[in-house]
Amino acid sequence: MFFFMEQPVFTEATDPFCLNQADAVALLAGAPWGRYAVVGDSLSAGTGDPSPGYQDRGWSDRVAGVLRSVRPDLEYLNVSETGATTAQTLENQAARMVEFSPDLLHLPCGANDIVRRRPDFGEIERTLRQMYDLAKGTGALLTTFTLGRAYVVPVFPDWPQRIAAVNEIVRGLASEYGAIVVDMWDHPVNDRSDLLSEDRIHFSTSGQAVMAAEMVKKLALKSKEVSGRGKWSAIGYPAISGGES
Repeated sequence: MFFFMEQPVFTEATDPFCLNQADAVALLAGAPWGRYAVVGDSLSAGTGDPSPGYQDRGWSDRVAGVLRSVRPDLEYLNVSETGATTAQTLENQAARMVEFSPDLLHLPCGANDIVRRRPDFGEIERTLRQMYDLAKGTGALLTTFTLGRAYVVPVFPDWPQRIAAVNEIVRGLASEYGAIVVDMWDHPVNDRSDLLSEDRIHFSTSGQAVMAAEMVKKLALKSKEVSGRGKWSAIGYPAISGGES
């Protein structure tokens, strides 16, 4: 006889990986960023189905909301497009990104670059590097994610290897360019049965809330480092491995 342990049902208020608005704002108190830009694909956009008990809002809008509570004069630009590859991001979004002159800039991590019969990882790295070069020229602090293991495209039997390869490219570039990387590959949220939207690709808003919380924590660490106020002291929320690169 087999026994299956039921997963706990969380709401945003009880989710151990989420931050409430007050705590998120407290973590980013004094944060220096006033011009926040996001480019890329549906992951950058925060696309996902609603989850019961969670605010219906993507991670990027959530982070912008926290920053605006800290800096009411925050300017926020999100020009990400569903389905965009890195090359399409450069072609269709880069000009607006540069014109906006961000001081905080989120970049995509190649999710759509690997959805093809035979992805060329050398070309993927070259295109991502071109994007990082352009982004670094804005002077902004750069952020990105790695792809979570819950993101699966079953038609490609080598999908886990594809994810691993593009994540390693992203980690390497983030390290080289001084970007913050929020590593979602092995975050415990990947094990939740209700994580994915109906399309089985995008994180639902429960996942979006967790992604936002992890991004806020990483930005808090950087803010304290920049301000010279010493190391951030945790307030009882679990953090993931994979620090700033």
